[in-house]
Amino acid sequence: MTEELYWQWVTRTTPGQDQGSLAAQLRTRLQDLGNEELAAFDKWFGQQMRRCYHWDLWGAAYVITGCDTDYGFAEFRCFLISLGQARFEAALAEPDSLAALEAWPLMDEYAYPFVEDYDLIAGQLYEERTGHELPFVPSGQAKPVGKQFSNRPKDLRRQYPRLAAMFPF
Repeated sequence: MTEELYWQWVTRTTPGQDQGSLAAQLRTRLQDLGNEELAAFDKWFGQQMRRCYHWDLWGAAYVITGCDTDYGFAEFRCFLISLGQARFEAALAEPDSLAALEAWPLMDEYAYPFVEDYDLIAGQLYEERTGHELPFVPSGQAKPVGKQFSNRPKDLRRQYPRLAAMFPF
């Protein structure tokens, strides 16, 4: 598994692609991999999940959707990965850059930047084949990296001006 192939496979085909078709697309791509390749893919995914376990990204998720749980933030990080390497790296460098997305996946006409269980697909396939789980690799530290964001509206508007303009609270 190369980094280039990893990013090619996890990246959504359109910005607004729904999470169901995105997960099905990845499952289809992974089905032909051998067990060692599945483990390598899972390792890449875990590494990217850990890279984006940051308070400033969680703050962006909070502005967009009110995301306030670890589980929700894990799904948001899966969404970030699904945007592809360039957008992922841009969001790591400047979370407010997410305001430049041309389209957002929607649920009930609201932005829905979450992809449920995207990070589990390789492990599920591996377990279906072998009856064993892939070795557990935590998707983050005990706490996100950096300083916890303030959920005070004026602080959020200052830290995420473009996102706050798009998603008023």
